[in-house]
Amino acid sequence: MDNQSLDPRVKRLKLDADGKLVTIQEGENWNVFEVFHQEKRGAHHEHVGSVHAPSAQLALVFAKEQFGRRKKCVNLWVVRSADILALDVEDEDMFANNADKTYRDASGFKVMEKINKFKGKK
Repeated sequence: MDNQSLDPRVKRLKLDADGKLVTIQEGENWNVFEVFHQEKRGAHHEHVGSVHAPSAQLALVFAKEQFGRRKKCVNLWVVRSADILALDVEDEDMFANNADKTYRDASGFKVMEKINKFKGKK
């Protein structure tokens, strides 16, 4: 069975050439890393894209070249995509809030009005 892949990485591995198990050498299997950047100190890191790299150190270099020079950036994070855990969509009910406990929500406090009144502003 001949592999008809157009991917040069697959062609290089010569998959299915002799029917034996394929062993992948270190550096041949690049991972996908998700990239998060921070525009200014104290701001949240935001997801800006992904890079393919053989190691986390090279992923950071690739992320700097790809995403660190496009707009203002003071910090970058790279995380291997396979290491990101998420809950299933069916588990969304665990995030349901109890509507009877609005006292837990701080949005009801009018602090700025009191501060401005104290400062003498209207």
